[in-house]
Formats: sequence, C-alpha cells, structure tokens
Amino acid sequence: MYRRCDSTTFIQVFYFMGIEQFLEHLRIEKRSSVHTLTAYENDLRQFLTFLKITYSFEDILHAESEQIRSWQGSLKQEGLSVKSINRKVSTLKSFYKFALQKGWIAKSPSQSIHTIKAPKSLPKYIIEDRMEHLFELNLFPDDFAGARDQLIVELLYATGMRLSELILLKNEDIDISQQTIKVFGKRSKQRIIPITPYISKLINEYRQKKEAALETKSDEILLVTDKGEKMYPKFVYRKILYYLSSVTNQKERSPHVLRHTFATHILNKGADLNAVKELLGHSSLAATQIYTHNTVEKLKRIYKQAHPRAKSKGGNL
Repeated sequence: MYRRCDSTTFIQVFYFMGIEQFLEHLRIEKRSSVHTLTAYENDLRQFLTFLKITYSFEDILHAESEQIRSWQGSLKQEGLSVKSINRKVSTLKSFYKFALQKGWIAKSPSQSIHTIKAPKSLPKYIIEDRMEHLFELNLFPDDFAGARDQLIVELLYATGMRLSELILLKNEDIDISQQTIKVFGKRSKQRIIPITPYISKLINEYRQKKEAALETKSDEILLVTDKGEKMYPKFVYRKILYYLSSVTNQKERSPHVLRHTFATHILNKGADLNAVKELLGHSSLAATQIYTHNTVEKLKRIYKQAHPRAKSKGGNL
C-alpha cells in the first residue's frame, strides 16, 4: 500500500502526490498569499518527513488517522504552541478535502481529527496615554526615512490595517480628496477605510520627501525602504519594535499589536462593534468580539474605583 523511497526521491514524491496541484489551487483559486503558500508547503513537507522517519513510508494520500494523531502528539512533545499545531492540522484537512474532491482518496483520514482546545488570551495592546506619549516624543527624524517611519506607525494605529495590507498599499489606493484608503485584505477582499486630515497631511509630506530623496516619482507602491524598494515584513517589524520600545516594555511590540490597539481604543470610545468589524476586514463578528473583553475589563476597573460598595464585603468583582 505504501510507497517507500529514499531521500534522493523525496522532492519528486512530495510533488507527485498532488501537493503541487493543491498549492496551485490555493494560489490561483483561493488567491492565498505567498506567506500562506509557504506555510502550507512547509506543513505538508514536515508531515511527510514524520511519516518517513516514524512509519518508513511517504504516501500522504494513504496516511491514516492514527498517524495524524501521532504527529499531533509529537508536535506537542516538541513544545510547539497549540495555535501552531492546530494550524498544521488545518493544512492537512484542507489538503485531504482537495484530494477528496479530485477523487484521489475515498475518505479523508483527517475527518475524525479534532483541533486542540487552546486557552483564550486577550489581544495585547498599548494603552491610550502611551500611544499619545509616543507621538509627543518627536522620535521621527525630519527627513524621508523619518516621514516614512511616522507614516507607518500612524497608518497602522489610525486604520487597524494588517501588516500585509500596509506593505501592498499603492499610491492609487489613497484618495486624498475623499480622505479614504482602499485596502485589499485576505483573499483580495476590498474595503474602504476613512482617514483624518492629519493622516492626509502626513501622506502628502511623505510623498514630497520621498520624491526629493530618491530623485524619482513612484506611481505604484506607497511605502518603500531607504533604497526605494518595496518594504518587507521584517523591515516594518523592526521599525515598530524600535518606536514602541520607547513607550512600553511589554513583550508584544509588533505591527499586529497596533491593530489590536486601534480596535480596543475605538471600542473604548463607544464605536459600534459592526463598524469595527468592517474597518478591520473581519469576515465574521465573532472575530471582532474578542476586543470587547478588553473593554469590559476597563469597565470593571472603573467600577471598582468609583462605586462606594465595590470593595465592600460581597461586592468584589
């Protein structure tokens, strides 16, 4: 039943068993990002390696449920997070669903596999006065690089857009007259995000400094590196880590923390949950509701401080 092979034929077998077609399906039909495709390919390659080492075969199409459970267990023993393990199992489920549709298998071995329940953690964010302090510090140099860095931080905090969305922003996506930004989210889903006159001003100032510094007028990508090239994730991560480190020592200091910060702050100011869902580009309200927990915690703190009987016997929250 199982196809044995040595290491020299690993790559051929890896793609022979429909994995290449599956990745093409994700790229063309699902419009998955390069990052997603790489993650899926790595997960499938890792599972194949596990099959070879543990069971001496590499026929992913004929793997059984017990082997997938065994892989789950081995990943847990290696200390992988529940989130990472569940993502890898999700990759297998997607692959076997595709194989089932193609008629390559009669039944998915992942059908009876359940994800591991993970403890829920609240989104980490920067408190409001810390963000205000960041912009009061005047950390951004008065040149092209400084204008770009400030725009990166301001856009992430003012719009809640994802890192991938920020990197893909084009000049044509900015409508200064309407004060809006067109963002292309997951699966190329488009949404319009309003911006303030101040953000519009920062964009115009950045464009002028970019053109003067690089001696060229770019008609495509909005934000670029010091050399005028397209930004990449690590570049933005380094910038955000540097600037957030000036106002907080919390462990999470990433672009995604600014997305969490945006959502939490506007909800704390009374924004409608459905409106926040649209601004963030969430497909369901459930993904947005997690931010309400932070708001509830803030209300509890206010209640404890303000109500005269909050700390009395039986009155503690």
